[in-house]
Amino acid sequence: MTSVKESSVIQENKANAFNNCPVTFVVALIGGYWKPIILFSLLTGRKRYSELKKSIPTITEKVLIQQLKQLEKEGLIIRKSKPVVPPYVTYELSKKGADLRPVLYEMAVWASKYGGAASRAFKKKLANFPG
Repeated sequence: MTSVKESSVIQENKANAFNNCPVTFVVALIGGYWKPIILFSLLTGRKRYSELKKSIPTITEKVLIQQLKQLEKEGLIIRKSKPVVPPYVTYELSKKGADLRPVLYEMAVWASKYGGAASRAFKKKLANFPG
């Protein structure tokens, strides 16, 4: 991976956006295609890697590993590894990640209202949303 030049114009623009709009910070942290799905999946509790992979069948292993590492680096999830063979690794939301529960819930409510044809599926998931 290449390093990010901290004094670049794009980095200054990002910093200004974060300072002017806290939503930008949240979107940068949990945005993208896979991170919200991973976080949503972990709302029901601790999961092993294989359980996460099974709950998100269209994600590749490479991308899942990358996203988990990023979420861990940001302090949103906790990776616990037991030194056994075969490896036993679990992922769970950290306190910081669990504090996103109401945000994710409200996003799901909004999607169920405005999600068009997909809103029926969203409403089913909302019925099982861990509160």
